[in-house]
Amino acid sequence: TRSFTDPSVSMDLLRAVLQPSINEEIRGVFNKYMKFFQTAAINVRDNVGEEVDPEQLIQETCRSCLEQAKLLFSDGKKVVPRLPHEQAVPKRARQMDDELSRRGSPIPKKRKGRPPGQSLSNDRGVSGVAAWKLKVSEPVKRDGPKWDPSRLTETTTFVLGSRANKALGMGGTRGRLYIKHPHLFKYAADPQDKHWLTEQQHMRAIGGKMAYLLIEEDIRDLAASEDYRDSVDLRLEELKPFIPPAWMTEKMQKHMETLRRGGDVPPPEDPPE
Repeated sequence: TRSFTDPSVSMDLLRAVLQPSINEEIRGVFNKYMKFFQTAAINVRDNVGEEVDPEQLIQETCRSCLEQAKLLFSDGKKVVPRLPHEQAVPKRARQMDDELSRRGSPIPKKRKGRPPGQSLSNDRGVSGVAAWKLKVSEPVKRDGPKWDPSRLTETTTFVLGSRANKALGMGGTRGRLYIKHPHLFKYAADPQDKHWLTEQQHMRAIGGKMAYLLIEEDIRDLAASEDYRDSVDLRLEELKPFIPPAWMTEKMQKHMETLRRGGDVPPPEDPPE
């Protein structure tokens, strides 16, 4: 045991008391810049394809920001490694950045350009993003009946994510469904699943691109909600539901249970011999 007269213990007790307030202020900072991350993630998704998960991309970017912010409090011994593209910064700029880090100043140098809080509503291709943006302060809830693995049975019908996007009138923006409704259960098909889906003609061979499966009932519930039921773009005939084999349903049950517990998703299993 360590004595409460230990300086590090005393400081850590103070930190624990202040941590909730600090976390709340950090959330506020990220919410201020979230519109930039969201716009960039959507553009990446549109340019690269469905293998990019914008929600995951935004979370990784936020974590990277926190890692780089540690440089403000570096003691000169433990330095957070910079990313490859950041190492190409001119020597003079690096010296200024290191000097700022040693001083521990959290106040960045003023730069010309749009203020962080300025609206992006007039930028081309960004209209409508604010209506369904994902906020850092609003974690995805994965509880309740819809996240009970027992609801997935051998008769449960699923639909492809790409078809669900079209059915709800989002076909023009790939991945928009997952950002607007992050609470939906989605399962990323592994190579074995894709082989079955292609063999059964539920989808075309897409190489290394990501393919998501969603529960048909969840999509129809969305279609019946106030947000979609009166939409002229609603095309439920695009869903083309299907019943997967028992071995695939079992994998989706495990995937749902893992997500519900807040754990990391295990890597796809190799096909059985």
